[in-house]
Amino acid sequence: MKLRDSLPELTGATAWLNSNSLYRQDLIGEKPLLIHFWSINCHLCKKSMPYVNELRDTYRERLNIIAVYMPLSRQDTDIEEITRVAKAHNISQPVYIDNDLKLSDRFRTRYVPTYYIFDKNGDLRHFQTDGKISTIRNRINRLIDK
Repeated sequence: MKLRDSLPELTGATAWLNSNSLYRQDLIGEKPLLIHFWSINCHLCKKSMPYVNELRDTYRERLNIIAVYMPLSRQDTDIEEITRVAKAHNISQPVYIDNDLKLSDRFRTRYVPTYYIFDKNGDLRHFQTDGKISTIRNRINRLIDK
């Protein structure tokens, strides 16, 4: 995705954890949106998850957060294992399980962790593939203050 691209539809999930299916119209209009891609066999994902959870808790009323589970191999597609790891890392936000890589392809995501921040209108305002949560926090604050 490129900056200013619109949030694609969130269709094609293998399953959703912590939520019923969510759609584009459910997530735009009132709050900015953070989407983070992660995988169960990604060390950096697990290391950054407490920081993502902190963002979730800090901005609960002012930001929507969706986790997208992107498998790195066919062995990473067991939904019970994904659920176990999500629970172990306190992932309580909605999780789109993308075992067929449909959403990952729409986003053109190839690495995890990757973070996308959309404004209230659903336009991409920031993305990054490293775990610098301070940069993400600064971008979120800019969008919330608008």
